[in-house]
Amino acid sequence: MSWTDERVDLLKKLWADGLSASQIATKLGEVTRNAVIGKVHRLGLAGRATTSRIRTARPRSNIALFPTRSPQVQYRTFGNTALKVSPEPEQRKPATIIPLTLPDLEPAPEGLIRLVDLKENMCHWPIGDPMEEGFHFCGRRKNSGSPYCEHHSAIAYNPVARKRRAV
Repeated sequence: MSWTDERVDLLKKLWADGLSASQIATKLGEVTRNAVIGKVHRLGLAGRATTSRIRTARPRSNIALFPTRSPQVQYRTFGNTALKVSPEPEQRKPATIIPLTLPDLEPAPEGLIRLVDLKENMCHWPIGDPMEEGFHFCGRRKNSGSPYCEHHSAIAYNPVARKRRAV
């Protein structure tokens, strides 16, 4: 399909009359809506004569859109609902603490185990403040797969059942 002078003149007339690109494509035949839009832009036909659209904005009221709702403040619950207003505070039961049973400690190795003395098979649990004299590591025989002995593993790795929970 080629744009002949007659077809271009008809396109200009229909565009000035306010027809849409789809309507013009139907009237011209053998042309798509996108082809009409492309030709309009290449010809520089930006303005329209008259359209059926209302030029002034109509005021809208929420009451007309939602007649069952009152015009009061309504809280939204989209996204984070941490600050959502609740009609009644929830009654929570007090948390219970399940006592932690620790295995007995093996005898400690002789002397203080410093970082330079620490071996791969020794417990890496720090004892004391690193900034003070006397800081050392546990040094007892450790569990496989853990950097700590059985006693310190029980302290470090609390299963979910032993943590605080609401009953």
